[in-house]
Order: sequence, then structure tokens, then C-alpha cells
Amino acid sequence: MNCVLDTQEPVLALLGNPSTHGGRPVRRIDTHAASVFLAGERAFKIKRAVRFPFLDFSTLEKRKAACEAEIEVNRPFAPQIYRRVLAVTREADGALALGGQGEPVEWAVEMRRFDEDLTLDHLAEQGRIDAALADRLGRIVAVAHEQAAPVVEPEPWIDAIGAYIAEHVAEFGKTPELFPPAEVAELGRASGAAYGRIRELLVERGRRGLIRRIHGDLHLGNIALIEGGPVLFDAIEFNPLIGSGDVLYDLAFLLMDLIERGLPQCANVVFNRYLAQTRRAEDLDALAALPFYLSMRAAIRAKVTAERRQRAAPAEQAAIGESARRYFELARHAIAPPPPVVVATAGYSGTGKSALARALAPQLAPLPGAVVLRSDAERKAVFGKDESEKLPPAAYTAGVTAQVYAPIADKARRAAAAGHSAILDAVFARPGERALAEASAAELGVSFHGFFLEAPLAIRLERVAGRSRDASDADAAVVRAQEGYDLGALGWTRIDAAGSPEETLAKALAAIPDLSQP
Repeated sequence: MNCVLDTQEPVLALLGNPSTHGGRPVRRIDTHAASVFLAGERAFKIKRAVRFPFLDFSTLEKRKAACEAEIEVNRPFAPQIYRRVLAVTREADGALALGGQGEPVEWAVEMRRFDEDLTLDHLAEQGRIDAALADRLGRIVAVAHEQAAPVVEPEPWIDAIGAYIAEHVAEFGKTPELFPPAEVAELGRASGAAYGRIRELLVERGRRGLIRRIHGDLHLGNIALIEGGPVLFDAIEFNPLIGSGDVLYDLAFLLMDLIERGLPQCANVVFNRYLAQTRRAEDLDALAALPFYLSMRAAIRAKVTAERRQRAAPAEQAAIGESARRYFELARHAIAPPPPVVVATAGYSGTGKSALARALAPQLAPLPGAVVLRSDAERKAVFGKDESEKLPPAAYTAGVTAQVYAPIADKARRAAAAGHSAILDAVFARPGERALAEASAAELGVSFHGFFLEAPLAIRLERVAGRSRDASDADAAVVRAQEGYDLGALGWTRIDAAGSPEETLAKALAAIPDLSQP
């Protein structure tokens, strides 16, 4: 029979003692449900003997089970971090030992320690999350979701996320100085209406196996750079229901966190890389649920932050309250997006149409900005190639090009039908191709804006020569050949793109001033 201590303090003292770790200094981090001890190259996590509505660590047996679950849930995300469950034991002489031979009195998760200053929340504060890291992050999350297992019974999660709405309204009502009652009621009504609209979509997502055991707590503080790459850790293990959900709901937490931290461009890069990596057409249909998901994630964060404010020292309460309020405002903003638009960025190779598409996408509602559908990337996917792999000339025949333009136009239509803006990024040299793009918006009654970028030949040649690892295969020969194209009647807005990318973006935004994110 296991020994049981009346208090965890002796265990915490043992793990906090440098002598337990060969004399290495120890850093202790406490949360509401755990204590983590960092010493040398190792870390040890103890579940605190607490019980909340959403978790129960009140007994030794439950804490052991939670430690085992943490290893099981997190090892697929971060096998290089999570090592084993280790006992804290009572030895024959009455002393406590870490991994001893006596009876267990507590259980710990042993992990490989990483540089805690390299979690992405710290990097965000330092301005060190750029487009390249955001792109890698989108890839990593997409791979994690593809490997996520098992698929779970969807109905309990679908019912639970609907029930959260009333819970949030009740919790927000406890702090009217942060959350005005009229605004809380408005958010509750809008959230309930959105849930009603998308419930059948969620049921269909469940049928397709896209409601899975996910990370569940996918914010920047739970992602670390290890050996140069982002690694997800600290997934939810204590409650299978909270640790389950639509894969896009998991992604929404990360997107929301980036947006709240003032990194909308990075959020859009993560979003577009994720969609390009998974290539699930049904995810475009599911964008109808993304405003609800983003709003729910922000609302949960607002609620948790408000609770933390109540426990904080008086000097910290004002700043924490402001943070809770920002999350609340984001929840209100996300749940009521404006109508979508379809935009086309066209032009010969080297005019900067892809750069414009990337810069314009975060500016367009709804959050986190437009889906970017690039013909060069689609062409590579048709041939099963990575975006940076070069294709043979046979991949650029008129027949193949038709196989590229039709899918991106259809994807734009699907995104717009789901209430999400889309940007079509392609040359669009032929009138029929431009008509196809316009039709993707017209059949839905969605606004369409076509931009045809222009720049002198010398500038286009210089830009193409400077590319590396790009989805476009265009070279100087292609650029010169395009000089002979017959564009036909061109009704799209012509933009002089000879200047900087910032100047080109300003010209495009001036043509659609009512469409940018507020």
C-alpha cells in the first residue's frame, strides 16, 4: 500500500533542494495545479493536491494517473522533452528520495529541460517571431494535427462548447467593472446565434474525424524553440473533454494569441501555411466556424485573466484587468465579422503580386485575414512537389494551367461561401482566367477587386533573379516571353508596382479602403 503524506510540503522541499540534483541550482515555477522544478538539464513536475471543477488531483492515485496521462498525451508532440513518470519515495530511514526504492509518496513527471527563455511568448515580447518562424509553426501544427489520435466521440465536445457560452456570461457578470453587462449580453447573444448556425457543421466535422484529441492549450507560452525548431508541449492531460476538439479550434487558440499580441501578419502566415499543408477542402468550408472559435478562445482567456486579477497583488491588478478587457474586446470583435471579399493580385512575373497578396491578406476581414491561394503553389501540389521544387516545362502547358486556375477559383468560392475573404495570386494573363476569378465571387454576391500589377521589364528581371526557394519557377526567359502576351480587354485596376512593396500595398488599400481590418 502506498504511503500518504498529510501535506506536499516535504516533497516540494526535497525537489527544491539543490542537493537532490547534485548541487545544481533549482528554479521553481508554481501554477494553480502544478509545481515545476528546473535543475541542470532536467525538469520535474509535481501535480498539486487540488480539486477544481475541471480537474481533480486530490489523491495520490489520481496524481499518478495524471502524470502518466501527461506523458502519454505530450510525447507525440514533444518526444524529446517528456521522459518518464518518477516516484518520490519514503526510504527505510524515513527520508524522502527522488526515484528511490521505498514506498511512493508522490509522483513526478521527469522532462528534459529546455531554455525557458525560448518559449514563443518570450520571443513575441522581444519581437523575434518573424514570417519564417510563423511559417514553420504552421507546418508543425498541421503535422501534429494529422498525427493526432485518437479521433474522439464528437457529440460531448460539441455540446460542451455550446454550454461554455452561458458559463462565460455568468462569469463575466461577476466583474461588471471589467465587462459591462450590456456588452456581455451582446456577446452572449452573438455567440449563441453563431453556435446555432454552425452546429451542423461541427457535427459534420465530427463525422469526418476532424474532432480529435488535440493539444488543447495551444498558446505561445506552450511552444518552445528547441534546436531551432518550434516544439509543442504541455498539452492538456487532466480532462479528455477539454483536451479534445475540432483541429481548427486548436489552431484558433494560437491564432488568437498572435493577434492579441499585435502580430496579425504572423497569425495570417500560420493560418495560410496550415491550410496549405493540410490541403483539406473541407477546412475551407469550416472557416464558417472560425469567428466563433476565435471568439471563444478569447473569451476563455478573458475569463481566466479576470480570475487571476482577483488573486494578484493590488499593484498588479490594474494591468491584469486591462489584459482581461483586451481579450474580451477581441472576443466581441471576432464574433461579428464583416462580409468577405475576393481579391485577385495579378501581373507578370516579378511585378510583386505575391508580395502584395501576403501583405494584403492580414488587412482583410475576418480574422486572421484572407486565405491566400497562389497558383504557383497549387501547380506544385498538382504534381506532388514541394513548393520550392522546380517543375519541368511540361507542367506549364495551357491544359495544366487550366487545372490550376479552376481549383484556386473554386477554393476562393468555398472560402467566401463560409464568410471568409480570399486572395487569388496568379498571372491572370488570359481573359478567361480573369472571368473565372470574378465568377467565384459573383455567384455568391460577394465583392470582387482585381489588381493587375505593372513594372518595367528591367525591374521584373532584377526581382526574379533575386529569388531563392520560391514557389515560382519563372526565370529571365519567362519574364521576357511574357512581354508578348495579349492580355485582351483588362477591366481590373492597374497598379504601378515599380516602387517598394509598401508603396504597392498602399495603392491597393487606397482602392479598397472600406475592407481592411478595424
